[in-house]
Amino acid sequence: MSALRLRKPGDQPIFDQEQWKVISKTPQRRWRKAFKAICFTRALISLSKKVIDKNGPLLRTLSYVAIDMQPAAATAEEDTSPGKPVSFLNVDPKILSDMVRDKKSDSLNHFGGVNQLVLVLESDVKHGITGSDADIIRRRNAFGANKYQKKPPRSFLSFVIEALKDTTIIILLACAVLSLAFGIKQDGWKDGWYDGGSIIVAVVLVVAVSAVSNFKQSKQFDKLSTKRSDIRVEVVRDGRPQPISIFEIVVGDIVCLKIGDQIPADGLFLEGHSLMVDESSMTGESDHVNIHETCPFLLSGTKVTDGIGFMLVTSVGMNTVWGEMMSSINGGLNEETPLQARLNKLTSYIGKVGLAVAATVLAVLLIRYFTGNTKDDSGNKEFNGSKTKSDDVLNAMVKIVAAAVTIIVVAIPEGLPLAVTLTLAYSMKRMMADQAMVRKLSACETMGSATTICTDKTGTLTLNEMKVTEFWLGKETVKDDETALDMEGNVLKLLQQAVGLNTTGTVFKQHSASDPEISGSPTEKAILYWACHNLDMNIEEVKKNNKIIHVEIFNSEKKRSGVLVKNKSENTIHTHWKGAAEMILTSCSSYYDKAGMLKAMDLEERQQLETIIKNMAAKSLRCIAFAYKEKGEESRQVLENNLEENGLTLLGVIGLKDPCRKEVKKAVESCKAAGVNIKMITGDNVHTARAIAIESGILNPDGDLDNEAVLEGVKFRNYSPEERMEKVNKIRVMARSSPLDKLLMVQCLKQKGHVVAVTGDGTNDAPALKEADIGLSMGIQGTEVAKESSDIVILDDNFESVVTVLKWGRCVYNNIQKFLQFQLTVNVAALVINFVAAVSSGKMPLTTVQLLWVNLIMDTLGALALATEKPTNDLLAKAPVGRSEPLITRIMWRNLIVQALYQITILLVLQFKGTSIFGVNEKVNNTLIFNTFVLCQVFNEFNARKLEKKNIFTGLLQNKLFLVIIGITIVLQSIMVEILKRFAHTVRLDWGQWGVCIGLAALSWPIAWLVKCIPVHTF
Repeated sequence: MSALRLRKPGDQPIFDQEQWKVISKTPQRRWRKAFKAICFTRALISLSKKVIDKNGPLLRTLSYVAIDMQPAAATAEEDTSPGKPVSFLNVDPKILSDMVRDKKSDSLNHFGGVNQLVLVLESDVKHGITGSDADIIRRRNAFGANKYQKKPPRSFLSFVIEALKDTTIIILLACAVLSLAFGIKQDGWKDGWYDGGSIIVAVVLVVAVSAVSNFKQSKQFDKLSTKRSDIRVEVVRDGRPQPISIFEIVVGDIVCLKIGDQIPADGLFLEGHSLMVDESSMTGESDHVNIHETCPFLLSGTKVTDGIGFMLVTSVGMNTVWGEMMSSINGGLNEETPLQARLNKLTSYIGKVGLAVAATVLAVLLIRYFTGNTKDDSGNKEFNGSKTKSDDVLNAMVKIVAAAVTIIVVAIPEGLPLAVTLTLAYSMKRMMADQAMVRKLSACETMGSATTICTDKTGTLTLNEMKVTEFWLGKETVKDDETALDMEGNVLKLLQQAVGLNTTGTVFKQHSASDPEISGSPTEKAILYWACHNLDMNIEEVKKNNKIIHVEIFNSEKKRSGVLVKNKSENTIHTHWKGAAEMILTSCSSYYDKAGMLKAMDLEERQQLETIIKNMAAKSLRCIAFAYKEKGEESRQVLENNLEENGLTLLGVIGLKDPCRKEVKKAVESCKAAGVNIKMITGDNVHTARAIAIESGILNPDGDLDNEAVLEGVKFRNYSPEERMEKVNKIRVMARSSPLDKLLMVQCLKQKGHVVAVTGDGTNDAPALKEADIGLSMGIQGTEVAKESSDIVILDDNFESVVTVLKWGRCVYNNIQKFLQFQLTVNVAALVINFVAAVSSGKMPLTTVQLLWVNLIMDTLGALALATEKPTNDLLAKAPVGRSEPLITRIMWRNLIVQALYQITILLVLQFKGTSIFGVNEKVNNTLIFNTFVLCQVFNEFNARKLEKKNIFTGLLQNKLFLVIIGITIVLQSIMVEILKRFAHTVRLDWGQWGVCIGLAALSWPIAWLVKCIPVHTF
C-alpha cells in the first residue's frame, strides 16, 4: 500500500479492503469512529442481502465504503494531542523536505510544531528512536537512506578512447594501416600483414596497458573519495548517545550538534544554546544564522560555528538540497599537483627535443632514400628514379614516417604523469593503512619538503586519555579515598552543579545499578567520570532541580565556558564558570576551604593558590578550576544574557593527567634527524606545556629552557613584526595560544622560507590549516570544519602518524626521481643511437615495433616497478627538499649521463662493428642490438632503485612487485626474440649470443657502483 498523504478538507479519500487493514491499526479516535461507521454499514448490507436473496437476484453490491475524513489540522486538539500522533507512514517525505528547504513555518505549524512532529515521526526528544534493525529498515523504506546518487564512474572504454586521442598514436596507427595496405598488395595476405599488423598490435598493447593502469587508479581514487565523505555523527537512540556513520542516519534520529560539526541531514532544532550555523555553502550568504525555537530549520551540509544543540532529522539523502547538489558533483581526487605540473613542463620540453631529432632523422632518411643511398636487404638501391614503382615509393615513405614518429613516441616521457599517478595512488592507499587519510593529492608530495611541523599537545603528543588525579579545595588537597560524604554539603552541591550543568558531555545509565556511559571530549569525560564516582553526582537530578537560562560555550581566547542557572527549589540564580585554573583564579575574590568555610582571597592566599596550580602544571597536569557567583531572582533580567565574570568564588581545582605517548620521543628524534623542526603550540599553561615538551623530547632540559624557547601566545602576538621574524626560529613551545597565534606563527615561518605542516582539531584552527603548506587535522577530536580545511586527516590523532606522513611524502618524491632518472637514461640513449645510425648509415637499428616495446617497458612497467617502492628510515636521514631545489639533482645527472653514455657506446659499437666482431649477419646483429638495449634497461632499473647508495639490492625482497615486473619483462623479451620473430623483426639467438647480451647489460651494475664513488661536488 502506498503511504497515505495528509489531505485537504475538499478531498474525497476512498479506502479499499487492503487500506482498511493498515488504517485500522492507527491509534486515533477518528479511526475508531470510522470503524464503528463501517461496521454499522456492513451490518446493514448483510441484512439487505438476506432480504434480497429471499425475494430475487442481487442487482448491485457495494465494493467499497467512502468516508470523508478531516485532516489533523481540522481537529487540532483531538487529533494532534500528545500520545495520539499521525503515523509517519501518513507523512509525505516531499512535504518535510520542502518545509525545511524553504523554511516554511506554516507547514511546521500544520504538524503542531517541532515537538508534535517528533511524535509523528515516532521518535522522542530525550531518547530518540529505538534504533532496532526493523525500525531502521522501516524508516529507510519510508524516507530513503542518507546517501546521494553519484555520477557513474568513468568506464574503461573512456580511458581507451582517451589514450587513442594521443596525436602520436593516431599518426602511428595511420602509418600502420598504410603499411598494412601496401604490404598486403605487394606480398598478399599471408606475408604482407606483418609490418603494418605488428605496429597495430604494439600500439594496441601500449594503449591497453595505459588504459588499464589509469582505470585502476581512477577506481582507487573514487574509493578513497567515498571514505573521505564518511564522517562520524553522534545520535541518541534508545536514550543512549552513540557515534554512527553519516550514511546510517534515518528520519526521526536525534542528532547532537557542537561547534565544527557538519549538519548531516535536513532537520529541525529541538533544544540547545547559542547555536550558530554557517549556511554559505548552501545559500552563499556569509552571515551566520542564529538557530532557535522560532527559526529551527537546519540544512544538510551547513556547518555549526558556535553553540551546542540537538536536532530532529526530517529529510535524508536525495530529499535534501545537499544530496541533490552532491549528486551532480564528481568527487574524484583529480586535481593536478605541483609535482605533476613540473613534470608536464619537463615532458613538454623533452618532447620538443624528441620532435627536433625525429624531424632531423626524417629529413636525413628522405634525402638518403631519394638520392639512392638507401639499400634493401639484397644490397640493391631502393630508389632508382622513374624505374621505382609508385607503390614502392609510398611504402618506403610510410616506413620512414613511422620510424620518425616512433622516435617521438620514445622521446616523449608520457610515463612521467603515469608514474606520479601510480605513486600517489599507491602511497594514498598505504597511508590509509598507516592512519592517514589524504584529502588533497598535493599534500602527499609537499609533506616530503616540510621543514617545520607545528603540533598540538593534547591527543597528538599525549594519549588523550584524561584522568583526574588531583583535587584541591582551597589550599588543601582532597585524597581519592575521601568520599563525597566527607565534604560539606553546600560545597558538594555547588560542585555537582558546576560539573553537571556546565558540560557538553552526556551521562547515560540504563538503570540505577549499571555503570554510567559517558560521552564527550576526553576532558569532559574525565571530569564527568570523576564527578559521578567521587562526588556521587546524579546528573539527571542536577538538571531536574536547576533550569539553564544561558550558556557561553568554551572560548579559546578566554579559555573558559560558563552557564547561568536558576535553582528551582531555592529560587536563586548562579553563574558557573569552568576553565583554565590561573585564568579563573584572576576573576575570584573568595574561595571555599576544605571545611566548607567561605574565605576572602587576599594577595598572599592568591599567591599560594597560584603556586599550587604552578606545581600541578609542572607535573604535566592540566589544571581546571570551578568558580561561581550567586544572585537573587530580581537580578535575572540583568543577567539573562550576560554572565558575571568578576567577584567569583573559587569552588575547587582539579588536575587532569594525560600521559605522553611512549612512541612520541622516538618520533620527535626522527624528525630532528631529518632536519625538521618541531614546535608545540598548545592552549595549556606554560608550566604544563614545558613539562610535556621536555618529556616528549621537543625541549632539551639542558639548553632550551630560556625565555625565547618557551613563551605564551599573548607575548608572541604583542611582538613587533620585526621581533617575530627574528625570534620565530628559536621558539620551541608556545603556551596559552589562541588559533590566531597559531596562524601568525605559520605566516612568520613561511615568510622565513619554511615549508610548514600544522596540526589542528578545532573550528578556529581552520585559518592556520589553510594557510600552512600542509594542514593536518585530527580524525578523532577534529571537527568537520577542521577536516575540510586540512590536506591530510590523521585518523588516530598520533604524532607518530605525522612522522609516517612525512616519510611517505619523501618516498613519493624519491620514487618520482628514481623513475625520472631511469626514463631519461632510456630517452637519451634511444634518441642518440637512432639519430647517429640514421645519419651515418641511413638505417635505424631499432624498428618501430621494437621501439614501441621499449616504450612499454620504460613507461608503464618501469613506472609500476619504481613508483611503488615503500618508504625506508633512510629517507629520514636526509635534509628536507627545498622549495626551489631542482627536480633532477646533480646526483641524478651524474648517474644518468654515465649510464646513457655506456649504452650509447656499446650499441653503436654493435651497430657498426657487430657483424665483424661476432661473425654474424645483419639480422642477427640487429637482434643483438635490440636484445642488449632492452636488457640494459632491465639492469638499469636495479640501479635506479638507489640514487646514492652503492648497494642497490637493499630491501629488494620487500618489493615483490618490482621482482615480478622484472621477471615479466625478461619472459616477454625472450618471447619477442625467440618466438615472435616476424612480429618483432628478430631472429633466434643461441646461448652464447644471449650470454653476450646479458654480460654487456650486466656491466651497468659495476659501472653504477664506480660512478657513485665520484663525489657530486667535484662532478
